[in-house]
Amino acid sequence: MAKILIAEDEKDIRELIVFSLTFAGFEVVSAIDGIEAVEKTLQTKPDLIMMDVRMPRMTGYEACARLKANEKTKHIPVIMLSAKGQESEIQTGLDVGAYEYILKPFAPDELIQRVKDILDLLPERE
Repeated sequence: MAKILIAEDEKDIRELIVFSLTFAGFEVVSAIDGIEAVEKTLQTKPDLIMMDVRMPRMTGYEACARLKANEKTKHIPVIMLSAKGQESEIQTGLDVGAYEYILKPFAPDELIQRVKDILDLLPERE
């Protein structure tokens, strides 16, 4: 099954996402901020990354831009997660290379289905 990296600074939200995706059969790696997300992406080579927009030390926007600028990680789709749904916020996420933008709160089953749908659209993984 696919490996997914979750970068979320809010412990309860991170644990809910990790639990939900693990229960759905995914291998899940978690990070608490953008810097850790970039480091763990390079180490673990996930198939998909989900990251919060607002995190300490490095925002999700900055982390996404850094990953998209790296030849080794630019192909990995990034889903931005945020409670902020303003058009400018969404556009910023897309501008830095995010594949999609999902608004919080979300139902875990809907999130799992969205992850499966996105992974199904990707080229075959090794």
